[in-house]
Amino acid sequence: MSQVPIDEAARRDEPPSRPPGSGAAATVQHRADLAAVRVAGGRWQDDVRAVTMVWRRELIRFSRNRLRIITSLVQPILFLFVLGTGLSSLMGRGLGAGGSDFKTFMFPGVVAMTVLFTAIFSSVSIVWDREFGFLREMLVAPVRRGALVVGKCAGGATVATIQALIMLALAGLVHVPYAPSLIFSLVGEMVLAAVMITALGTALASRMAQVESFQVVMQFVVLPLFFLSGALFPLRSLPTWLAVLTKFDPLAYVVDPMRREVFDHVRAAPAVRTLFAGGVTWNGWNVPIGVELGLTAALAALFLGIAIYAFGKTD
Repeated sequence: MSQVPIDEAARRDEPPSRPPGSGAAATVQHRADLAAVRVAGGRWQDDVRAVTMVWRRELIRFSRNRLRIITSLVQPILFLFVLGTGLSSLMGRGLGAGGSDFKTFMFPGVVAMTVLFTAIFSSVSIVWDREFGFLREMLVAPVRRGALVVGKCAGGATVATIQALIMLALAGLVHVPYAPSLIFSLVGEMVLAAVMITALGTALASRMAQVESFQVVMQFVVLPLFFLSGALFPLRSLPTWLAVLTKFDPLAYVVDPMRREVFDHVRAAPAVRTLFAGGVTWNGWNVPIGVELGLTAALAALFLGIAIYAFGKTD
């Protein structure tokens, strides 16, 4: 029976030799590598990145659908130049004598209508994402759900503002000047309205599972918002029941400041200015523009909070 040499047996009992570079320094480096590995989520940087990615996704979808861009402008143009021209003939020569026409009065309402329809229908992407399963993938992301809502609202508001800017470029055709102060004011009010309406649409879409249901509810919401906002008729000298309803329309507090800004930069007779740019009144008090815009901002924050809460309940 062969015997194993003593030296070889001793080598078998020894612990395995350490690889080159082992020791205290290697242990510290190994621990540093482990510390560098971090699970995503929980930091505000992750939420900001999620907001940015969702916002970019909305813009990419909008830019790739050129047909949507064109068709979204058909209805406002028809209202402004076809309906506006027809109503101008019915209104007589009163506006014309003051240096403007009825299309000048309708222009702020048509711009607000562009924001309304584009912003609120941009929320339909939430329902589409739910039907095709993409929403579930977004919900399991290691970010707060409120960040997803903010990204959706930011994207929808940006798209609505871009559409409204295209309509704003047609201001000269209805005798509205391209004064820098006027354009700056109108753009700011458009952005505020876009955020408010997009947040409202997102809150409604967060609890819907079918596109058909969303379209029905949107028509039930959009049409009253539009017709009660004073986009097509002045808010003065209305029947009591209709005047009360207009005061509860959030869009009315966007259309009125825009119209007052426009009439501050166009020629109009005092009687015409009083009738068509008199502003929203509360029990005879003419609401200032600052109060109207503050109320719009408050409603935007309220609708955004409701949207975040509703989105948090989404399965």
